[in-house]
Amino acid sequence: MTDLSDLYQEVILDHNRVPRNFRTLPPPSRHANGFNPLCGDKLTVYLEMDGDTVRDVTFQGSGCAISKASASLMTEIVKGKTRAETEALFQRFHALVTGRPGESESLGKLLAFGGVSEFPIRVKCATLAWHTLRAAIDRRQDTVSTE
Repeated sequence: MTDLSDLYQEVILDHNRVPRNFRTLPPPSRHANGFNPLCGDKLTVYLEMDGDTVRDVTFQGSGCAISKASASLMTEIVKGKTRAETEALFQRFHALVTGRPGESESLGKLLAFGGVSEFPIRVKCATLAWHTLRAAIDRRQDTVSTE
């Protein structure tokens, strides 16, 4: 393994062991539930918007290391971003984990998920929180499923 892939693996393991923003928001202005039936990942994303800007975002749930780490890193990176900036981040992250070339240099620690593209079944684990965040932003009430 290269030093860079070791570092990326450590980022994922750290965010799985000690997820950031792993709590509810009392009371959140928005929330959404997500489920990945293949892996059994379940999570709820809580969101507080200030106009068009993500003021706070948290999550709770259970899942594999990739799912939990992705949710943890997502909550850190989208705070303070507008709805449009959050959608652009989602698009760049999705391109990264699906192995499509794109602008990924601005993803920071999310680059740790670049190797996910080699394991297509794990793409759903990595993107579950992001799809659930989009549902919360849109105030969708249905459970987001990766199927």
